[in-house]
Amino acid sequence: MDFDAEGFLKDWTLWHEYRATDIANQNNITLNDSHWEIINLARDFFKAFDHAPSQRPLARYIKVKLGSNKSSSIYLMQLFGQSPAKMIARIAGLPKPKNCL
Repeated sequence: MDFDAEGFLKDWTLWHEYRATDIANQNNITLNDSHWEIINLARDFFKAFDHAPSQRPLARYIKVKLGSNKSSSIYLMQLFGQSPAKMIARIAGLPKPKNCL
């Protein structure tokens, strides 16, 4: 099986956009350009820092790359629901962020 017990992809290199779409659909999320923008940034963060970002580092990274309006917790929760960093990591094929419950 490619996923762990919590639904995170075991090997981030096996990720593909169709997997992201499937995971999002299973969580009642329909991906649009706003979602993909954040998902791709989370993958860039992982490649740069070798770990999945928790909420605060992700928000700081988004703020630098896209501006403060897209880095707010409210914006991310509107897109990804409660625990956005965790859901973003799951959809992006990344490991579970260390600081997420």
